[in-house]
Amino acid sequence: MDAGFHPEVSFEVVTTAVTPFPMNNQTYVTEFIFLAFSNHPSLQGLFFLVFLVIYLATLLGNLLIITATRVSPALHTPMYYFLSNLSFLDICYTSTTMPVMLVNFFRDKKTISYNGCLSQLFFFVTCAGTECVLLAAMAYDRYVAICCPLQYPVLMSAKVCASLVTASWLCGLVNSLTHTVLTATLTLCGPNHISHFLCDIPLLLKLSCSDTSVNESVLHVASATIGLSPCLFTAVSYICIISAILRIPSAQGRSKAFSTCASHLTVVVVFYGTANLNYDRPSEGYSLDMDILVSVLFCIVPPMLNPIIYSLRNKEVKGALKKLAT
Repeated sequence: MDAGFHPEVSFEVVTTAVTPFPMNNQTYVTEFIFLAFSNHPSLQGLFFLVFLVIYLATLLGNLLIITATRVSPALHTPMYYFLSNLSFLDICYTSTTMPVMLVNFFRDKKTISYNGCLSQLFFFVTCAGTECVLLAAMAYDRYVAICCPLQYPVLMSAKVCASLVTASWLCGLVNSLTHTVLTATLTLCGPNHISHFLCDIPLLLKLSCSDTSVNESVLHVASATIGLSPCLFTAVSYICIISAILRIPSAQGRSKAFSTCASHLTVVVVFYGTANLNYDRPSEGYSLDMDILVSVLFCIVPPMLNPIIYSLRNKEVKGALKKLAT
């Protein structure tokens, strides 16, 4: 899975929002115009309310998870340590795009500056890459808990857990920094229309009038290392987990073992399912509205659903949240 990749879209040439540089016979882009939602001017207010509710629900849900894992002694385990870090990551993930989108609903021309676009790209790719690796680390935690229970305290010590979370962020940061630096070296000559609500690597590559072969090669490598590898690792982990669960003699034991990893498995399916829907669809035949809807499913919906999934399927989390409410 690419850490920021969208199908090809068509762009219209515009002459606004660009500044000519006298030393060259080219026109350089200084800001970008988002086309997402612009073809429904009468619905801007409704879109704002819908996405504001989604954003606030995402913030509230993930903040409650973080608070519950901090104040409840029953949740001071590696599994919930990873969950609190996932919630923090989801807050960062959705906050890279939602505030700009919400502000743009009040603008006739939905713009973002060149530097703002690069900043958004950096944080978005960082969070996407980090989540891929963090979900794999959480799968490893469940694998050790189910398949190597006697070694669990040693293999998943506090130091190991902190190292896995740190490594997840480092992978996301290094990957994102590489892409951002390479994107910043491109010469963008226009047009400056982006058929999306955020800045993403392939969309900026399409606007380049310089050679993008290095950028594309690095993007393919990142897809395999940051996207595909954690996905395969997670899949193999769950094959081993399910195999171990099926060998448990009692039905009650099997149910209890599966319940400890059901929430994470659901989150993984939602994340990679929406990612696959978003990134592996045909490049032609999608309307702008359908393209944006599919992107919303990946960029905005999973961070909102993750705390709900863990709250509904996990007795310990539900218990801790009830104590917070009382």
